[in-house]
Amino acid sequence: MFLVTIGIVYGDIGTSPLYVMKSILQGNGGIGAVNDAFIIGSLSLIIWTITLLTTVKYVLIAMKADNNGEGGIFSLYSLVRNCGKWLIFPAMIGGAALLADGVLTPAVTVTTAVEGLRSIASMDRLLGSGQAKVILITLGIICALFAVQHAGTSKIGKAFGPMMLLWFSFLGITGIMNVFHYPVVLMAFNPIYAVQVLFSPYNKVGLMILGSVFLAATGAEALYSDMGHVGRENIYFSWPFVKLCLILNYLGQGAWILTSRTDHALLAIDDLNPFFQMLTPALRPAAVLLGAAAAVIASQALITGSYTLVSEAIRLDLMPHLKVQYPSETKGQLYIDTVNKLLWVGCTLVVLYFRSSSRMESAYGLAITVTMLMTTLLLSVYLRRVRKKSALAFFVLVVFGAIESVFFFSSLGKFAHGGYVAVILALLLLSVMIIWYRGTNLERKYCVRLNLRDYLKNLGDLHDDESVPLLAHNLVFFDNGNDTETLDRDVLYSILDKDPKRAEAYWFISLRVLDKPHICRYEVETFGTDYIFRVKLNLGFKDDQRVNVYLRQIVQDLIASGELPEQERKYSIYGKSNVGSFKFFFFRKTVPTMAGLSRLDEIILNCKYAIRRVAGSKIQWYGLDTSSVTVEPVPLIVGGGNSGNRITRHKA
Repeated sequence: MFLVTIGIVYGDIGTSPLYVMKSILQGNGGIGAVNDAFIIGSLSLIIWTITLLTTVKYVLIAMKADNNGEGGIFSLYSLVRNCGKWLIFPAMIGGAALLADGVLTPAVTVTTAVEGLRSIASMDRLLGSGQAKVILITLGIICALFAVQHAGTSKIGKAFGPMMLLWFSFLGITGIMNVFHYPVVLMAFNPIYAVQVLFSPYNKVGLMILGSVFLAATGAEALYSDMGHVGRENIYFSWPFVKLCLILNYLGQGAWILTSRTDHALLAIDDLNPFFQMLTPALRPAAVLLGAAAAVIASQALITGSYTLVSEAIRLDLMPHLKVQYPSETKGQLYIDTVNKLLWVGCTLVVLYFRSSSRMESAYGLAITVTMLMTTLLLSVYLRRVRKKSALAFFVLVVFGAIESVFFFSSLGKFAHGGYVAVILALLLLSVMIIWYRGTNLERKYCVRLNLRDYLKNLGDLHDDESVPLLAHNLVFFDNGNDTETLDRDVLYSILDKDPKRAEAYWFISLRVLDKPHICRYEVETFGTDYIFRVKLNLGFKDDQRVNVYLRQIVQDLIASGELPEQERKYSIYGKSNVGSFKFFFFRKTVPTMAGLSRLDEIILNCKYAIRRVAGSKIQWYGLDTSSVTVEPVPLIVGGGNSGNRITRHKA
C-alpha cells in the first residue's frame, strides 16, 4: 500500500520542484539578480511553508478530522454541518476553488515537464522556436491520462507507485549532490532567514514572493482529499520520506543557483529552469522522462481528489446526482465519468489558452489559497465544537488563518496575469452549488408528505374498480423518503387524481446505497394488503442499480410466500408467466407561471432543473433504459396550490 499511496497522493506536491524555484527567479529578475541572502531566505520560506501548512496543518491536524475515512473540505463540512447553517458557504467556496485548481494542475505540471525537453540541445532543435510541438505533446499526455481513469485508482496507483518512488529518490539524490557543492544553503532551516528575505532590498517583489513560494504547498489540500483512497496511516508512514526528498531537491537547486549565477551563458537562456539546468547533460533526458511521468501522476492526485469532492458534494445535495462507479472493492476508490470528461475538456482548453507553463503559473495557486482558508475556518469549528479543543482551535484559526491570508493577498497579484481563469472556473462551480443547494431547499420546503395509511381505502377502491382500464400488472413509483409510512403527495396525486391508474399491485420504492461493496437486501411493508408494497431496497456500492431486475426477484419472493397473488401473463416470447407487466413512473418538477415564488427563487429552480437535464436521467441511474418508463411533469405547488382568492358569480 506504500507504493499505491506514493502513486496517488503525492503527485501534485511532488512536482513542485519543477517550477517553484523557476518562478521565484523569474519574479526577481533572473539568475543574475540574486545573491546568497535572497536564495537562502527563499529556501527557508519554502521549507517552513511545507512544514507548517502540509506537515502540521494537514498531516498532523486535518487528517484526524475524517468522515468515515474520507477526507477533503466537504467531508470536513459534514462533521460540522450541525454547528451552524452558515458553514455551508465556506464549504462551497472552498470546494469550488479546489475543483477549479483540479483543472489547472494537469495543464501546468505536464506543460512544465514537456518544456524540460528544451534543456537537451538535440530536443530543443527538434521542438523548434515555437510552442506548437510542446502543446501537441502535452495534449497527447493529458488525453492518455484521462482515458485510463476508468480503470480505477487502485490499479493506477500500483502502476504509478514505483515510478513515483523512483522520482522522489531522484529528487533527493540529485538535490544532495548539489548541496555538497555549496553547503551554506543548509542555513535555510533557520526560519529567521525566511522573515528577513520578505523585507530585504534584494527581494524585488516584497511580499509578492509568497505567491511563488506557495506553489510548494499546493498539493496539501489534494493530499487531504485523497485520504479516502489510501487511508490515513499510509500517508503518515510515507510523508516523512516524501518531505525529505522535496527539501533536499530545493536545497540542491539553491546551491546550484549560487554557484552558477556568474555564468554568462546561463544569463542568455530564456525561461531558465534550475531543476533541469542543475543536472549534468547526461542526466537531463532521464530527468525529463521522470518529470513527465511525475507530472502525469501530479494530475492524478487532483483528478482522484476531484472524484472524492464531487461524490461528497452529491451526498450533501450540493451537486446533481451523477453516476458514481467503484472499480475496486474499496468505496474510497471511485470514478465519475462526467467529472472525468469535464476535467479533460477544461485541461485541454487551459493548455490551448495559455500555451506556456510560465503563463499558467501566473494562474496557478490563487484558487487553492481560498480553499486552504476555508478549510482552516471549518477545521477550527470542528476542533472547538466537536472535539472540544478550544486552545487548538484558536491556534489553527489565528496562526494558519494569518499565514494563508498573507499567501492569498500575495497571490492576488496573479489575478490580472491569468489568475482570473481560476477565479472564473471557481465562480462557475460555486454558482452550480448555490443553485442546487437553494433549489433543493425550496423543493423540501414545499414538499408535502402524506400518510399512506390515510389513502389505503382510495387505493383499494381503485384497485377493485374494473371500469377503469388496467394500466399494468405492476405500477412502480420511486420515493426519496426513508419513512415507510409516508409518501410524496405527487405520487398519490398521480395515481388517484391525474388519470386514475389501476394496477394489480402498487410499488413504492426507496433505494439506499450502503458503505459495503456487495449487499442486496430489501424490506417490505404491505399495510395488511396484497396489492400495496412499500419497499426499502438496500444495495452495496458496487452493485448495479438495476431496479427492474431486483423488483422482479422481489415479486417472485412475495408470490412464493403468498403475500402477492400470482399475476397471469398469457402472452410472452418466453411463454406463460406468473409475473405480470411493469410500468415505472418518474416525476419531472416544473415551475408553473404564477407559482407564488419570488422571481429569484423561480430563476434558481428553473436553473436547477436545466442542470438536472444536462447531468443525466434518473432512468439511467436506476438501470431502466430498456423498461417501460413514463416521465410525468409535476408542478411545484406553493402554499397548497390555493391562492386564497375565490371567484364569485355575478348575476346580470
